[in-house]
Amino acid sequence: VQLQASGGGLVQPGGSLRLSCAVSGFTLDDYAIGWFRQAPGKEREFVGAIKVSGGTTRYADSVKGRFTISRDNAKNTVYLQMNSLKPEDTAVYYCAAGHPILSAFDQAGLYRYWGQGTQVTVSS
Repeated sequence: VQLQASGGGLVQPGGSLRLSCAVSGFTLDDYAIGWFRQAPGKEREFVGAIKVSGGTTRYADSVKGRFTISRDNAKNTVYLQMNSLKPEDTAVYYCAAGHPILSAFDQAGLYRYWGQGTQVTVSS
């Protein structure tokens, strides 16, 4: 089972990035895919998640309206579209797979598999 996060980089405030989480070794439909981030010196925090079967999503208040999670089952990939980026969005972003219920999407401990992370830096 593998998750590969990619697409990070340096972007100016107000810009956009799209992160990808490519999964292999399991059926995407059977899982929820969560996105988390960790900034230097800070705790890991929930960004958003999608129940792949059905497409139910949930987002942290800090990114609601700016970030969107989608999936492409044919490519076994989940995306995190990030718009209107702010310097405080700077962090390493991780994708993870598990079986949390909707109300527990933000619980990192319920995700069994994790990708390696991709750095997002928002700076002018």
